[in-house]
Amino acid sequence: MEFNTKMPTTPFVSLIYRSHAKYLNKKMQSVNLTFGLYPFLIEIYNNEGISQEDLAKILYLNESTVTRNLEKLEKRGLIVRTPNKRKKIINITDEGREIAKMVMDYDEKWDEIIKKDLNEEEYNNFKKTLIKIGEGLV
Repeated sequence: MEFNTKMPTTPFVSLIYRSHAKYLNKKMQSVNLTFGLYPFLIEIYNNEGISQEDLAKILYLNESTVTRNLEKLEKRGLIVRTPNKRKKIINITDEGREIAKMVMDYDEKWDEIIKKDLNEEEYNNFKKTLIKIGEGLV
């Protein structure tokens, strides 16, 4: 397929995002976890004992969105929320830890898919550019 180079960047960003979602949803079908919950689980895995408030800041989401998604993870038995003074502290369960590792492994494989048509310099520049754009947006 040939893309129109005069198109704005949005369709390309959307294509990558949707393709990644489709890829992960297919890979994670056996554990019945949706694409929208992956970032929460991975951040909790990487930041054991994080507060709900801090998680919202890391993910650039409002606390009500975080609360709704954490409720889903908690019902699945993947996390545990513990009240601590005025904050809720989030810890990952053993099952949640295993699923987070699976997602991160699949994310590494996804990066390999992206890299297949790029040399190392192109991939590094692509990643640096995405980071720079992300930093400029938040």
